[in-house]
Amino acid sequence: MIGLISIESLVVAEKDSVAKAIAKYLAQGSVGIRRIYGIKTYWFTKDNKQWVSIGLKGHIMNVDFPEELNKWHSVEPSKLFDTEPILVIREDTINYVRALSRLGTNASTVYLALDADSEGEAIAYEAMLVIRNVNPRAIFKRVLFSAVTRNDIIKAFNSPTNLNPGLAKRVFTRMILDLTLGAVFTRALTLSVERADRNALARGSFLSYGPCQTPVLNLVVQRALERENFRPEKYYTLHIMVDVNGMKVVLNHDGTFKDRQEAEKVLSLVSSRAKARVIIANYREDFIEPPVPLDTIELERRASRFLNTRPKAALDIAEELYRHGYISYPRTETTIYPPTLSLRQVLLELTHGEHGNYAKTLLSMSVRPTRGDSNDGAHPPIYPTRGATRQEILKRFKNERYWKIYDLVVRHFLATLSPPTRVERQKIIADVSGHRFSVDGLKIIDKGYLTIYPFESPSERELPRVRVGDELSIVKAWVEERETEPPPYLSESELLRLMRKYGIGTDATMQDHIHTNVIRGYFRIRNRQCIPTPLGKAVINVLSKTGNELIDPLFRSRMEKSLMEVTNGSLRPDDVLFTFKSEARKIYEKFMDKQKEVSMELIKALKESLSNRKMGSKAS
Repeated sequence: MIGLISIESLVVAEKDSVAKAIAKYLAQGSVGIRRIYGIKTYWFTKDNKQWVSIGLKGHIMNVDFPEELNKWHSVEPSKLFDTEPILVIREDTINYVRALSRLGTNASTVYLALDADSEGEAIAYEAMLVIRNVNPRAIFKRVLFSAVTRNDIIKAFNSPTNLNPGLAKRVFTRMILDLTLGAVFTRALTLSVERADRNALARGSFLSYGPCQTPVLNLVVQRALERENFRPEKYYTLHIMVDVNGMKVVLNHDGTFKDRQEAEKVLSLVSSRAKARVIIANYREDFIEPPVPLDTIELERRASRFLNTRPKAALDIAEELYRHGYISYPRTETTIYPPTLSLRQVLLELTHGEHGNYAKTLLSMSVRPTRGDSNDGAHPPIYPTRGATRQEILKRFKNERYWKIYDLVVRHFLATLSPPTRVERQKIIADVSGHRFSVDGLKIIDKGYLTIYPFESPSERELPRVRVGDELSIVKAWVEERETEPPPYLSESELLRLMRKYGIGTDATMQDHIHTNVIRGYFRIRNRQCIPTPLGKAVINVLSKTGNELIDPLFRSRMEKSLMEVTNGSLRPDDVLFTFKSEARKIYEKFMDKQKEVSMELIKALKESLSNRKMGSKAS
């Protein structure tokens, strides 16, 4: 254990790997490692003064109710509406808090180098509380950076700023609301079942509600109900095959038929003709534009669509790549490259990696990046910060998925600097006895950005050249019977899009809300589709009868808008807490009035889920 060594500057980072990198880039000499309460700290000198860097592991504090209110069976859930939660040290971070206290006791200046977003601001505030408790004279400075590279770190420490109290207030207000509403309705759901049938839930199990988690579940359930309530209808399509200089081409009737006899009548008319006359022959050049710069949600969506990687896993991997200096900060809502980011410098760095030849090609050209329409003012879009080979990534992380996410980020960045894909869009429309038949084609003339970004490659179907007035021989004509199809289950990609639309969660937490529903057994992911369980449907059904606002995505949207006003100071945290607690209290009263009905439906769903699990176990 170290004594009270004089420390000029203490650096607090969000993760150990970032703390290590900061020490490496700032040190004027070697870096020493010491463990304090089992936590690694990095000791180095800068300007002949002692510096120490320590990495946390996210939040070191949480909000919770006093211990006496955490006795579910003896405390009426509604009492939680009237109790102000307190900040408590998280059990798994006690040694981090001890180490911070030990180091902070004698530090003159504390650099809070936590992630540059609202969560990072809150964690910085937590660290400041711990250190100020033992050293009220310490001077605190905020350090903001978006990439763990030497240039970014040095630049950030040369221009520190101050904490943003508005961001921290927003996070803590959200934490209090989520805790209160989550605890009240989680207890209400669980206790309603236990009072009706004490054996319905396994010991230690509970039915959870979350202000973000449950509206997400509602989106999944509503789509599933659309599928279940869908009634397929038969319809008929008409097709002809024509001969164009020896090439057989199928054209489709412009309309569909609900009645088979009507379709057969047109078929008879068409079959009596030997020729189809071309009335439109369109071959026009067009461009497919490259994607806009990458933000968090689009990274998760594309990882799901292109790589079959779950959103949570994709972001977890991206964060590790960031901490090791391979990509920029992956939690961002920005889709516009800032003028301060040297795109040519990034390209030069990439010439040392797997994608080096393409980067060199772009360096020889005049590049014009694509541009989105969002800017969170905190971080640039996600971009690669180090050129690397597949072998290097696999050697460091021992997992192919890390290479796939890195490769996606690099290819996406390069695509945003690449020329568009040049295509020829083709269309032939032919007339047969007053009935129009058409076919669309596509020919790629110049791959453009698709050379480096094949994920978006369209299906190429080149049509033969014809001219208006050409007579095409009809080889055959036929009718096909089809059925309308139900909407698909929500994919994770589409669910993330809807969550962004309604403001459910932040770019940092959206994938966590999906994951929570999965581990609670409310829906499962199969072939990238979100499929609700009977229990998930039951939870949404009972809440729709007693508190529809709680599952309505717009309820969370209103909450987030109010929280944003806390950030800019136009609303006080107490005002937001009072408004939404009051609404939730009224919903709780309706819930309790229907408690017996609620418990019966939930118990039925629990038994069905248990039966399904047993059947699945036997089948395996």
